[in-house]
Amino acid sequence: MKLRVVVLGAGFGGLELSTILSETIGEQIDLTLIDQNDSFFFGFSKLDVAFGRQLPDAVKIPYSSIVKPGVKFRKEAITAIDPVAKRVTTQSAIYDADVIVIALGADYDLDATPGLAETGNEFYSFPGAEKLREILPSFTKGHAIVGVCGAPFKCPPAPSEAALLLHDHLTKLGVREACTISLVMPFGLPIPPSPGTSKALLKAFQQRNIQFIAQRKVHSLAASGRVVMLDDGTELPCDLFLGIPKHVAPKVVLQSGLAENGWIPVNRTNLLTRFPGVYAIGDVTSIGTPKAGVFAEGAAKIAAASIIAAFNGNENSTGYNGAGTCYIEYGNGEVGKVDVDFFSGPKPVGIHHEPSEAMVADKAFFGSSRKARWFGI
Repeated sequence: MKLRVVVLGAGFGGLELSTILSETIGEQIDLTLIDQNDSFFFGFSKLDVAFGRQLPDAVKIPYSSIVKPGVKFRKEAITAIDPVAKRVTTQSAIYDADVIVIALGADYDLDATPGLAETGNEFYSFPGAEKLREILPSFTKGHAIVGVCGAPFKCPPAPSEAALLLHDHLTKLGVREACTISLVMPFGLPIPPSPGTSKALLKAFQQRNIQFIAQRKVHSLAASGRVVMLDDGTELPCDLFLGIPKHVAPKVVLQSGLAENGWIPVNRTNLLTRFPGVYAIGDVTSIGTPKAGVFAEGAAKIAAASIIAAFNGNENSTGYNGAGTCYIEYGNGEVGKVDVDFFSGPKPVGIHHEPSEAMVADKAFFGSSRKARWFGI
């Protein structure tokens, strides 16, 4: 009798977990990987698209490329999750499972920030990045604001990257002196766990005349789109807004009874939810790491080890350490890196790696190695 595993979401977490289970017990599993999209893209590629560094189609990898023992991919929208019966319903099928792994990530609630959907822009969704790609060339003067609308949010370095890449973009257009750039973030530092990385980013902001507005969030945008209101009542003039929308768990997760306080709580040792045989990994959880692909990938390894151990009648003894590496685009052809460990010590620790041209190749290998592992490309 094969182990029936249903994995919801084919991002970093779902892909890594499916790969491990296929490699380890592929002959003994029947794994269904479900995602509503037909292709995968790395989160950092959205900035490449927005700033015209890559064509949209060039950064997408079709899920049809997945060919792994015991694994089948289904492009379907999930309409219900029953964690008690371990049953998943989509718009076209019903899947009964021995094990469910929820890796559906986080959705964006543009309506939570008045005016954002009507008069602003966001670059966290792929359509948002494509739209911004068309808008940016026409911005030649005025005040640009990169603003966070809610926390937690995916990839904490991304707002800083957007501000730095916007500086490069405007410089290449020859209009930088006619523009001002502000970055609004709810943290006291750009990357709180890593003072070294935060210091490097603040230095980069100062060198490029980018204003860093700390410990603030964007509350709303005026109907004209030309005024941004912060959560302390401060009003900022605005000619171009690049927003990071409020993040929420997918509606189907909120309706399933799995979530508490908006996200799914899990056991850090094995990534199990409070329902036997139901795991959750990545952005959809409240585990305490940043919402970023690399942390979903790390959690997937522990969840996979737990599933394999249970399948063999054992228990996984290695808990999730919350460690991951984030690359940071500084612009001007340089990339930095921060290695963060959230759970091994008494507090999160981040090790800073200076930005350099050499780190560009390191980031490229990060992407290519995962394409090869997950898609055989």
